[in-house]
Amino acid sequence: MNLHQNSPVPSHGYGGEYGYGGYGYGYGGYGYGYGAGYGYGYGGHGGGSANQTTISDIILILRERIWYIVVIFLVVMSLTLVYTFSRTKIYEAGVSLNILRREITISAASKGAAPITDIMNSEDFNTVVEVLKSGTIVGRVAERLTGEELRQFMAPYERGKGEDPIAPAAILGQNRSIIPLRMTLFVRVQYRHPDRIIAAKVANYFAEEFIAYNSIDRTKELLGVGEQLKIHLKQQQDKVKQLAEELQEYKERNKAVSLDPNRDIINDKLKQKNAQLSGAEVRLKECEVRWKQVKERLDNKAELAELSFIRGQSIIDLLTKDVANKKIFLAQLSERYKEKHPSMMEARNALAQSERELTRELDNAAAIIQSEYQIASKALDEARKDLASAEQESLELGRAAVEYESKVREYRVQEVLLNDLIAKTGAVIMDTAGGDIQKVRIVDRAGPPSESDYVSPNVLLNLGVGVAGGLVLGLGFAFFIAYIDDRVKSSFDIETVVGLPLIGIIPKIKKMSQADKAQIAASHLDSHVTEAFLSLHSNLRLNELSKNAKCILVTSSIPGEGKSFTVTNLAITMAAHGERGCIVDCDLRKPNIHRSFGLDNTKGVIDVCAGAATIDDVAVTGLHENLSVIMTGGRAKNPTQILSSREFESFVIDLRKRYDRVFFDTPPIVAVSDSLIIMPLVDGAIFAVYFNKVRRKVAQFSARKLMDTKMPVFGAVLNGLTASTSGYYYAQYAQKSTYGYGGYHTHQPVAAPAGTPQMGQQPIQQLPPKTDGEG
Repeated sequence: MNLHQNSPVPSHGYGGEYGYGGYGYGYGGYGYGYGAGYGYGYGGHGGGSANQTTISDIILILRERIWYIVVIFLVVMSLTLVYTFSRTKIYEAGVSLNILRREITISAASKGAAPITDIMNSEDFNTVVEVLKSGTIVGRVAERLTGEELRQFMAPYERGKGEDPIAPAAILGQNRSIIPLRMTLFVRVQYRHPDRIIAAKVANYFAEEFIAYNSIDRTKELLGVGEQLKIHLKQQQDKVKQLAEELQEYKERNKAVSLDPNRDIINDKLKQKNAQLSGAEVRLKECEVRWKQVKERLDNKAELAELSFIRGQSIIDLLTKDVANKKIFLAQLSERYKEKHPSMMEARNALAQSERELTRELDNAAAIIQSEYQIASKALDEARKDLASAEQESLELGRAAVEYESKVREYRVQEVLLNDLIAKTGAVIMDTAGGDIQKVRIVDRAGPPSESDYVSPNVLLNLGVGVAGGLVLGLGFAFFIAYIDDRVKSSFDIETVVGLPLIGIIPKIKKMSQADKAQIAASHLDSHVTEAFLSLHSNLRLNELSKNAKCILVTSSIPGEGKSFTVTNLAITMAAHGERGCIVDCDLRKPNIHRSFGLDNTKGVIDVCAGAATIDDVAVTGLHENLSVIMTGGRAKNPTQILSSREFESFVIDLRKRYDRVFFDTPPIVAVSDSLIIMPLVDGAIFAVYFNKVRRKVAQFSARKLMDTKMPVFGAVLNGLTASTSGYYYAQYAQKSTYGYGGYHTHQPVAAPAGTPQMGQQPIQQLPPKTDGEG
């Protein structure tokens, strides 16, 4: 919703040459406004914006519809007061319960048997609260209400004859409140009732019945659990006994009496076999390396004595040195003796003998190395077999140990379960005997509240809701009315929707006679209106289309929009500025100009068009300086034919020759088409719009009809604008600022004419003429 379309916006602007105001308060944000400095003037540019809703817009909307808000507010407040003080007073009483959390004792061992009765966490606490809210507790309380107490309880809820009675349980459930206190194990049980004593009793009944229900429920539960525990205990005892017998039988069958020592022996044996296997592997690698070297020497017929591990043998080392010495000795003998010398032969034989012994020892060493390799290989195979055998023995013993330990564990678990069942059975027996049944206690019992301490109706809350609701509904209705209200009330409506420039704004006049209103521009009974018409006159003179227009038609959309008022005062204003003017009443159906001046409507336009009179015969002069008035001369039976005739056209031509300005007061456009018939004969039109009266579409339709004639429409004049809607914030000093500024004081009207002038005669007394300097 564009609120600006329905509300005036203050703006500031300069009045121009004839503005009569230093600053103007704009209406609609377009710069047309009333001068706050010296009177009403039209500003050049408005300070407001037509596209934005300001606080001033909202204030004006609310001020214009203040009575809607007041009435709705008073209605809502009245209904709130009636509702508040006609309601039955309701009292509320409450009792505080403490949900107990049991200590970790032998009794707590029974939690596995009855988990619902132990408060261990928030879920358990909420479960207990839900039990307190259940219908079972409500039913127990309802059964407790009997006799006179029940009669007092049901008294406020009795129904008329023929209606079904209400059950006490239903009433109890509706008026009971269960409130867990946050971060505590406390629960507040509250009950509301018109009788404060009954409210306290019922609240205490809820607490007592809840405790009793828990006690009975706990006892029943423990008895049932005790029977089950006895059965489970007997079964567990039998199972433990059976497992003990099976364990003993297994020990005897598998000779597992000394299972742990045997396991240690097997482990030591495995370590030993692993060590033997590692040593055999190392020995084999050493023998294999030496045998490969020896075999390679044998295959290549190389000297075995070159191998370090062979040369290192003492016999081979001695033989090798002996052969070397004998070769040296033989070499020395060969230098002294010949080959066949006995010494040479003996030396060669000794050398051959030593070499044969060396060869034999080398062959023996190679055979030993080969034998060592074969022995090492066999030893490795034996070590592997021994290790595999030990491992198999260890696995068999491990399997036996696993089965044995499994049986032992099962026996121990069952034995623990047996002990637990024995403890639970003892705890249940203790609880059943009364040692730990109660888990709820009453901390604060409910007492009757005082007579003034009622909770409903909440007077302050209801009044607050009433005030807020009344204001919200009132403001909402006011804005809704503003939204659906499509009446013309701003320059935005006129210039944007209707499509005409706003050339004048005429304030709403106080209560006065029609004649006074029609001549207020001369009488100065309201200085604001006088200045408004001076500004309208200035705008017409500044406009290129209207400043030289002689014949001006004034019309409106519907009756009552001030077109005749605009015609008379605008004509008087122009006449006061020295222009010869004439007012012609062309509303041949409902003439009005003669009433504005207090004249007899005996001759006028009808007579001139009929040829029965001339302009001089029908023109009334002397009312105001430079001003003539031509009435209709009665009501015409055929107004359309008269206004369309050649005689009327000639009549208008003659008026152009006689006067500087001729103003035609015509019927509303929506009612008849007389204005459209006259339009081609004039120089332009002024469209009168009354504030907050005509709807936008109607005004738009009428303006379009005028513009369709292709004749100039100078603009629109907005009549009837009140100070409250045009900016009530400056209305209080506008009177003071304009007082005494014009030719006549605001509160000193000029005396009316002593007599009523006749056609063609001068009035007995006329108003003093105004000069251009006045206003």
